[in-house]
Amino acid sequence: MSAEGAAETAAMEAGVEGAAQAAGAERLRDARRWVVKIGSALLTADGAGLDLTVMASWARALEPCLARGDEIILVSSGAVAEGARRLGYAQRPTTLEAIQAAAAVGQVGLIDAWAKVLGALDRTVGLVLLTHDDLADRTRYLNARGTLRTLLAQGAIPVINENDTVATEELRFGDNDTLAALVANLMAADVLVLMTDQNGLRLRDPRIDPSAPVLTAAAAGDPRLDTMAGPSGGALGRGGMVTKLRAARLAARSGAVTAIVGGRTPHALASLLSGQPAGTLLLPDQAPLAARKQWIAGQLQTRGTVVLDGGAVRAVQAQGRSLLAVGVRALRGQFSRGEVVACEDEAGRVVARGLVNFSAEEMALILGAGTDEIAARLGYPGAQEVIHRDDLVVL
Repeated sequence: MSAEGAAETAAMEAGVEGAAQAAGAERLRDARRWVVKIGSALLTADGAGLDLTVMASWARALEPCLARGDEIILVSSGAVAEGARRLGYAQRPTTLEAIQAAAAVGQVGLIDAWAKVLGALDRTVGLVLLTHDDLADRTRYLNARGTLRTLLAQGAIPVINENDTVATEELRFGDNDTLAALVANLMAADVLVLMTDQNGLRLRDPRIDPSAPVLTAAAAGDPRLDTMAGPSGGALGRGGMVTKLRAARLAARSGAVTAIVGGRTPHALASLLSGQPAGTLLLPDQAPLAARKQWIAGQLQTRGTVVLDGGAVRAVQAQGRSLLAVGVRALRGQFSRGEVVACEDEAGRVVARGLVNFSAEEMALILGAGTDEIAARLGYPGAQEVIHRDDLVVL
């Protein structure tokens, strides 16, 4: 790299961290509700099932935080790896049916292991298995929140995992980083902790530059972070720095700070829970969304798409207005009233997401219609807005 290029890189790196370090440390000290995700590589012995000794050390790291009355929600991987060991697989299965079978066996071992190591500290655990459909359906979303709130109020530690035994490829979160971020949204957590086998997000690709330092703090939405993240290289996990960055941005929508922390660094989690920054802190850079909009923003899948003209894009993005039929140029997919749809501009970029007030069949009749034309086109009165601004999240 030239001297000029090196200087430019150094300036960018300094700008990314900036004043975020002090702000992040303050947020950690004030935090009282934590979502802690621990990946498969940190809970298993190189794929040979769960490592109880390691899990006991994680439990001890949580104890000081619990002792002062903080709330901990664990998002734990490891069920498939444990199930694969118990079923005699030589490596992680690849077919959906085999993964589901391994998960069915492994979930038993996973919750039993957590019950043992946390029970030794006089802590009760509760297993909560989730699929995307559980959080996509508003009623089930609220039920899940109520269950978790009750567990926390009773002093229990919820242990959450994706329900691999019933999830299909269309319903999978894809990685427990995303699941943990959605739980942080669901529970309005103060901090999301992503424990990983890396020490944090490196300022440069460590495969190219092994000496690249760890980024200590930044705004989650900073676009410069995208160049620092890379794909997953692990055999056990499905995540990677790309998914962790995406999870941090999702968690930021509810105001949570995300800490990406190396799980192989001694006492890293204990330091973090005591308010001492570790790894990489990614801070929210906008005001938290209201709970209903957090739910909308957190939908990983949409039922359809509406295509907006330039005027509608400006009204939605810059003016905070509702989406009207007059600004809709086209639509794709089959959706019903009340389902989540994506809003794209005419170049195909997703600009918003929201709860639609019409079915796809109704939308086909009112494309480009003025508000006063809707009843005549439908043959009955309809809503004035395709998506009301209270049900619309700009992305």
